[in-house]
Amino acid sequence: MDEPATGQVTSADGTLISYDRCGTGTPVVLVHGAFTDRTHPLLREVAAALSPWFTVYNYDRRGRGGSGDVRPYAVEREVEDLAALLAEAGGSGGGGPEPAIGTRAGGPGGSAPGEGGAVLVFGGSSGAALALRAVTAGLPIGKLALWEPPYHVGPGAPDLPADFAERLESLVEEGRPGDAVELFMVRAAEVPAEAVAAMRSGPGWAGMEALAHTLAYEAAVMGPRNALPAGPLASISRPTLVLNGGASPGWMLDAGRAVAAAVPGAEHRILEGETHAVSSRGLAPELLEFFVAA
Repeated sequence: MDEPATGQVTSADGTLISYDRCGTGTPVVLVHGAFTDRTHPLLREVAAALSPWFTVYNYDRRGRGGSGDVRPYAVEREVEDLAALLAEAGGSGGGGPEPAIGTRAGGPGGSAPGEGGAVLVFGGSSGAALALRAVTAGLPIGKLALWEPPYHVGPGAPDLPADFAERLESLVEEGRPGDAVELFMVRAAEVPAEAVAAMRSGPGWAGMEALAHTLAYEAAVMGPRNALPAGPLASISRPTLVLNGGASPGWMLDAGRAVAAAVPGAEHRILEGETHAVSSRGLAPELLEFFVAA
Protein backbone atom coordinates (compact mmCIF):
# COMPACT_ATOMS: atom_id res chain seq x y z
CA MET A 1 0.00 0.00 0.00
CA ASP A 2 1.20 3.51 -0.79
CA GLU A 3 1.59 5.98 2.05
CA PRO A 4 -1.86 7.34 2.95
CA ALA A 5 -2.80 10.86 1.97
CA THR A 6 -3.61 13.16 4.87
CA GLY A 7 -6.36 15.74 5.04
CA GLN A 8 -8.71 17.65 7.30
CA VAL A 9 -12.42 18.36 7.44
CA THR A 10 -14.12 21.12 9.39
CA SER A 11 -16.79 19.99 11.82
CA ALA A 12 -19.97 21.97 12.44
CA ASP A 13 -18.45 23.84 15.40
CA GLY A 14 -15.31 24.75 13.44
CA THR A 15 -13.09 22.01 14.88
CA LEU A 16 -10.58 20.60 12.39
CA ILE A 17 -10.63 16.81 12.18
CA SER A 18 -7.57 15.10 10.66
CA TYR A 19 -7.62 11.89 8.70
CA ASP A 20 -5.53 9.52 6.61
CA ARG A 21 -7.01 8.26 3.33
CA CYS A 22 -5.85 5.24 1.35
CA GLY A 23 -7.15 2.98 -1.37
CA THR A 24 -9.75 3.32 -4.10
CA GLY A 25 -13.39 2.28 -4.16
CA THR A 26 -16.44 2.53 -1.93
CA PRO A 27 -15.59 4.65 1.14
CA VAL A 28 -15.12 3.13 4.59
CA VAL A 29 -14.64 5.20 7.75
CA LEU A 30 -12.87 3.71 10.80
CA VAL A 31 -13.92 4.97 14.26
CA HIS A 32 -11.45 4.20 17.04
CA GLY A 33 -11.94 3.80 20.78
CA ALA A 34 -10.10 4.82 23.94
CA PHE A 35 -6.34 5.45 24.10
CA THR A 36 -5.99 5.34 20.32
CA ASP A 37 -5.77 7.62 17.32
CA ARG A 38 -5.28 7.05 13.60
CA THR A 39 -1.67 5.92 14.15
CA HIS A 40 -2.74 2.83 16.10
CA PRO A 41 -1.29 -0.32 14.46
CA LEU A 42 -4.65 -2.10 14.29
CA LEU A 43 -6.31 0.75 12.43
CA ARG A 44 -3.41 1.21 10.04
CA GLU A 45 -3.27 -2.53 9.31
CA VAL A 46 -7.02 -2.79 8.75
CA ALA A 47 -6.88 0.25 6.46
CA ALA A 48 -4.07 -1.37 4.48
CA ALA A 49 -5.95 -4.67 4.24
CA LEU A 50 -9.11 -3.01 2.91
CA SER A 51 -7.40 -0.48 0.65
CA PRO A 52 -7.17 -2.66 -2.49
CA TRP A 53 -10.98 -2.47 -2.73
CA PHE A 54 -12.09 0.49 -0.63
CA THR A 55 -11.20 4.12 0.01
CA VAL A 56 -10.49 3.97 3.74
CA TYR A 57 -10.69 7.01 6.01
CA ASN A 58 -8.86 6.55 9.30
CA TYR A 59 -9.37 9.66 11.41
CA ASP A 60 -8.41 11.20 14.75
CA ARG A 61 -11.41 11.74 16.97
CA ARG A 62 -11.46 15.21 18.51
CA GLY A 63 -8.86 15.87 21.16
CA ARG A 64 -6.46 13.31 19.70
CA GLY A 65 -3.59 13.30 17.23
CA GLY A 66 -3.94 16.00 14.62
CA SER A 67 -7.55 16.88 15.39
CA GLY A 68 -8.65 19.91 17.36
CA ASP A 69 -10.91 20.15 20.38
CA VAL A 70 -13.47 22.62 21.68
CA ARG A 71 -14.77 22.74 25.22
CA PRO A 72 -17.19 22.02 26.71
CA TYR A 73 -17.33 18.53 25.25
CA ALA A 74 -20.61 17.07 24.01
CA VAL A 75 -21.27 13.74 22.32
CA GLU A 76 -23.26 15.61 19.69
CA ARG A 77 -20.06 17.34 18.56
CA GLU A 78 -18.44 13.95 17.93
CA VAL A 79 -21.45 12.89 15.87
CA GLU A 80 -21.00 16.10 13.86
CA ASP A 81 -17.32 15.25 13.39
CA LEU A 82 -18.29 11.90 11.91
CA ALA A 83 -20.92 13.59 9.76
CA ALA A 84 -18.20 15.83 8.30
CA LEU A 85 -16.07 12.75 7.55
CA LEU A 86 -19.01 11.00 5.90
CA ALA A 87 -19.67 14.04 3.73
CA GLU A 88 -16.00 14.16 2.71
CA ALA A 89 -15.87 10.42 2.03
CA GLY A 90 -19.15 10.40 0.12
CA GLY A 91 -17.73 12.83 -2.37
CA SER A 92 -14.69 10.68 -3.14
CA GLY A 93 -13.96 7.10 -3.94
CA GLY A 94 -13.41 5.64 -7.35
CA GLY A 95 -13.74 2.75 -9.64
CA GLY A 96 -11.32 0.38 -8.01
CA PRO A 97 -11.83 -3.39 -8.12
CA GLU A 98 -14.27 -4.96 -5.68
CA PRO A 99 -13.84 -8.41 -4.09
CA ALA A 100 -16.34 -11.07 -5.02
CA ILE A 101 -19.31 -11.37 -2.67
CA GLY A 102 -18.54 -13.81 0.10
CA THR A 103 -14.81 -13.63 -0.51
CA ARG A 104 -12.45 -13.31 2.45
CA ALA A 105 -9.32 -11.29 1.71
CA GLY A 106 -9.22 -12.71 -1.78
CA GLY A 107 -8.84 -11.43 -5.30
CA PRO A 108 -10.83 -8.77 -7.14
CA GLY A 109 -14.08 -9.18 -9.03
CA GLY A 110 -17.80 -9.15 -8.26
CA SER A 111 -20.38 -6.60 -7.15
CA ALA A 112 -19.94 -3.22 -5.54
CA PRO A 113 -20.76 -2.98 -1.83
CA GLY A 114 -22.68 -0.33 0.03
CA GLU A 115 -26.21 1.00 -0.20
CA GLY A 116 -26.88 3.75 -2.70
CA GLY A 117 -23.41 5.22 -2.31
CA ALA A 118 -23.69 5.58 1.47
CA VAL A 119 -20.44 5.28 3.40
CA LEU A 120 -19.57 2.09 5.28
CA VAL A 121 -18.50 2.47 8.91
CA PHE A 122 -16.50 0.36 11.35
CA GLY A 123 -16.40 1.24 15.04
CA GLY A 124 -14.25 -0.44 17.67
CA SER A 125 -15.02 -0.58 21.41
CA SER A 126 -16.34 2.83 22.53
CA GLY A 127 -15.93 3.87 18.89
CA ALA A 128 -18.61 1.28 18.14
CA ALA A 129 -20.93 3.08 20.56
CA LEU A 130 -20.16 6.38 18.80
CA ALA A 131 -20.95 4.79 15.43
CA LEU A 132 -24.26 3.53 16.84
CA ARG A 133 -25.08 7.03 18.08
CA ALA A 134 -24.30 8.36 14.61
CA VAL A 135 -26.58 5.97 12.77
CA THR A 136 -29.45 6.51 15.23
CA ALA A 137 -28.97 10.27 14.69
CA GLY A 138 -29.71 9.72 11.01
CA LEU A 139 -26.23 9.96 9.50
CA PRO A 140 -26.04 8.39 5.99
CA ILE A 141 -24.31 5.13 6.87
CA GLY A 142 -24.76 2.24 4.47
CA LYS A 143 -23.50 -0.63 6.62
CA LEU A 144 -22.25 -0.72 10.19
CA ALA A 145 -19.66 -3.13 11.58
CA LEU A 146 -18.93 -3.10 15.32
CA TRP A 147 -16.21 -4.60 17.45
CA GLU A 148 -17.20 -5.29 21.08
CA PRO A 149 -19.23 -2.21 22.08
CA PRO A 150 -18.69 -2.34 25.87
CA TYR A 151 -22.22 -1.97 27.18
CA HIS A 152 -22.91 -3.45 30.61
CA VAL A 153 -25.84 -5.83 30.32
CA GLY A 154 -24.93 -9.07 32.05
CA PRO A 155 -23.39 -10.43 35.22
CA GLY A 156 -19.71 -9.76 35.64
CA ALA A 157 -19.72 -6.40 33.84
CA PRO A 158 -17.79 -3.61 35.58
CA ASP A 159 -19.86 -1.59 38.04
CA LEU A 160 -19.30 2.02 37.05
CA PRO A 161 -20.64 5.02 38.95
CA ALA A 162 -23.25 7.14 37.18
CA ASP A 163 -20.88 10.13 37.37
CA PHE A 164 -17.88 8.29 35.93
CA ALA A 165 -17.34 10.87 33.18
CA GLU A 166 -17.41 13.71 35.70
CA ARG A 167 -14.88 11.94 37.94
CA LEU A 168 -12.49 11.45 35.04
CA GLU A 169 -12.83 15.06 33.97
CA SER A 170 -12.27 16.34 37.51
CA LEU A 171 -9.02 14.41 37.88
CA VAL A 172 -7.68 15.90 34.66
CA GLU A 173 -8.75 19.40 35.65
CA GLU A 174 -6.95 18.91 38.99
CA GLY A 175 -3.73 18.20 37.12
CA ARG A 176 -3.85 14.45 37.81
CA PRO A 177 -4.04 12.87 34.34
CA GLY A 178 -2.23 9.74 35.52
CA ASP A 179 -4.89 9.15 38.18
CA ALA A 180 -7.60 9.58 35.52
CA VAL A 181 -5.87 6.95 33.38
CA GLU A 182 -5.59 4.62 36.38
CA LEU A 183 -9.26 5.08 37.29
CA PHE A 184 -10.35 4.29 33.73
CA MET A 185 -8.03 1.31 33.41
CA VAL A 186 -9.02 -0.25 36.72
CA ARG A 187 -12.76 0.47 36.73
CA ALA A 188 -13.69 0.36 33.03
CA ALA A 189 -11.00 -1.81 31.42
CA GLU A 190 -10.65 -4.19 34.40
CA VAL A 191 -6.85 -4.01 34.46
CA PRO A 192 -5.58 -5.08 37.90
CA ALA A 193 -4.38 -2.16 40.01
CA GLU A 194 -0.94 -3.72 40.45
CA ALA A 195 -0.57 -4.01 36.68
CA VAL A 196 -1.51 -0.35 36.23
CA ALA A 197 1.03 0.59 38.89
CA ALA A 198 3.71 -1.21 36.89
CA MET A 199 2.55 0.52 33.70
CA ARG A 200 3.13 3.94 35.26
CA SER A 201 6.88 3.45 34.95
CA GLY A 202 6.67 2.05 31.43
CA PRO A 203 7.47 3.82 28.15
CA GLY A 204 3.83 4.06 27.05
CA TRP A 205 2.47 5.81 30.11
CA ALA A 206 3.23 9.34 28.95
CA GLY A 207 1.22 8.75 25.79
CA MET A 208 -1.71 7.46 27.82
CA GLU A 209 -1.58 10.52 30.09
CA ALA A 210 -1.60 12.73 27.01
CA LEU A 211 -5.00 11.23 26.12
CA ALA A 212 -6.38 11.36 29.66
CA HIS A 213 -8.64 14.31 28.86
CA THR A 214 -10.47 12.18 26.27
CA LEU A 215 -11.41 9.42 28.73
CA ALA A 216 -14.35 11.47 29.95
CA TYR A 217 -15.40 11.70 26.31
CA GLU A 218 -15.45 7.89 26.07
CA ALA A 219 -17.55 7.65 29.23
CA ALA A 220 -19.99 10.23 27.85
CA VAL A 221 -20.31 8.34 24.56
CA MET A 222 -21.10 5.14 26.45
CA GLY A 223 -23.65 6.89 28.68
CA PRO A 224 -24.24 6.51 32.42
CA ARG A 225 -23.11 3.11 33.65
CA ASN A 226 -22.58 1.98 30.02
CA ALA A 227 -26.26 1.05 29.86
CA LEU A 228 -27.49 -0.53 26.62
CA PRO A 229 -29.59 2.01 24.63
CA ALA A 230 -32.05 -0.66 23.51
CA GLY A 231 -34.74 1.76 22.35
CA PRO A 232 -32.57 3.75 19.91
CA LEU A 233 -30.88 0.56 18.68
CA ALA A 234 -34.28 -0.85 17.72
CA SER A 235 -34.68 2.02 15.22
CA ILE A 236 -31.62 1.05 13.16
CA SER A 237 -32.51 -0.18 9.69
CA ARG A 238 -29.03 -0.52 8.19
CA PRO A 239 -27.23 -3.88 7.86
CA THR A 240 -25.24 -4.34 11.04
CA LEU A 241 -22.54 -6.80 12.06
CA VAL A 242 -21.49 -7.21 15.69
CA LEU A 243 -18.19 -8.97 16.34
CA ASN A 244 -16.79 -10.41 19.56
CA GLY A 245 -13.61 -12.19 20.52
CA GLY A 246 -14.03 -15.73 21.77
CA ALA A 247 -11.36 -15.10 24.41
CA SER A 248 -12.88 -11.81 25.61
CA PRO A 249 -14.56 -11.56 29.02
CA GLY A 250 -18.01 -13.09 29.23
CA TRP A 251 -19.69 -9.76 29.85
CA MET A 252 -18.37 -8.44 26.55
CA LEU A 253 -19.89 -11.41 24.77
CA ASP A 254 -23.16 -10.66 26.58
CA ALA A 255 -22.94 -7.07 25.35
CA GLY A 256 -22.33 -8.13 21.75
CA ARG A 257 -25.27 -10.50 21.81
CA ALA A 258 -27.49 -7.83 23.36
CA VAL A 259 -26.58 -5.26 20.68
CA ALA A 260 -27.21 -7.79 17.91
CA ALA A 261 -30.55 -8.72 19.48
CA ALA A 262 -31.57 -5.05 19.79
CA VAL A 263 -30.73 -4.03 16.20
CA PRO A 264 -33.28 -5.51 13.79
CA GLY A 265 -31.67 -8.08 11.51
CA ALA A 266 -28.17 -7.65 12.95
CA GLU A 267 -25.67 -10.48 12.65
CA HIS A 268 -23.42 -11.58 15.51
CA ARG A 269 -20.14 -13.41 14.99
CA ILE A 270 -17.53 -14.67 17.43
CA LEU A 271 -13.88 -14.74 16.37
CA GLU A 272 -12.33 -17.65 18.19
CA GLY A 273 -9.09 -16.93 20.02
CA GLU A 274 -9.41 -13.13 19.74
CA THR A 275 -9.49 -10.83 22.76
CA HIS A 276 -10.72 -7.25 23.05
CA ALA A 277 -7.30 -6.30 21.62
CA VAL A 278 -8.28 -7.90 18.32
CA SER A 279 -5.72 -8.61 15.62
CA SER A 280 -6.01 -7.17 12.13
CA ARG A 281 -5.62 -10.64 10.63
CA GLY A 282 -8.76 -11.70 12.51
CA LEU A 283 -10.77 -8.54 11.99
CA ALA A 284 -10.02 -7.43 8.42
CA PRO A 285 -11.39 -10.55 6.61
CA GLU A 286 -14.66 -10.29 8.54
CA LEU A 287 -15.03 -6.63 7.59
CA LEU A 288 -14.22 -7.37 3.95
CA GLU A 289 -16.76 -10.15 3.74
CA PHE A 290 -19.51 -8.11 5.43
CA PHE A 291 -18.93 -4.91 3.48
CA VAL A 292 -19.16 -6.63 0.10
CA ALA A 293 -22.05 -8.99 0.87
CA ALA A 294 -25.33 -8.33 -0.93
